[in-house]
Amino acid sequence: MRSDRRPAVEAPLMDRLVERALRALAGRASRRGVIARIGAGIVAAPALPLLPAARAHGPSAQPATAKKTTNEGARTPFAAQAQVSDDTKCDYWRYCAIDGNLCSTCGGGVHTCPPGTAPSPTSWIGTCFNPHDRRSYIVAYRDCCGQDACNQVSCLNTDGDQPSYRPQANNDIIWCFGTTSLVYNCSTAAIVGSAS
Repeated sequence: MRSDRRPAVEAPLMDRLVERALRALAGRASRRGVIARIGAGIVAAPALPLLPAARAHGPSAQPATAKKTTNEGARTPFAAQAQVSDDTKCDYWRYCAIDGNLCSTCGGGVHTCPPGTAPSPTSWIGTCFNPHDRRSYIVAYRDCCGQDACNQVSCLNTDGDQPSYRPQANNDIIWCFGTTSLVYNCSTAAIVGSAS
């Protein structure tokens, strides 16, 4: 009688070791547990670049040839160029987060509404750096409402501006809520406290 069976060939050593390791793992862990660990590894992998790393040999944080700002201690581009003498200009230090017409050019002042308008009871806020005393202040921007916009000087400064779902720091909203008229005229910038 003739047998068609061939003699069994022993698997290479590496195959045997991998098979034993996988069988041991299968005996101790469930499929769901392994899949959960793999999933956790995939989710955590993008965070690896955020871990602290030695950067002694990398580029320095500030090049030696960097241009010095005009206002030492300023933390934003607006603050670096802000001035303290003319409140009718958009680069006046309190206007770091203002969006709209300046009341100081419409018959009012930095923190007062022009005659015939009413201040809104609500406001948005910003934190502005005063280059004169080198301190930061919380500034409340309040719209003056009740007359058509005066359109003398209109500014759009966005230091700290937040999206509409963070309304307390969003300067794109017309803040005439709670006044007798929702017609926008201009915006004021009143200091409400120190931020430093």
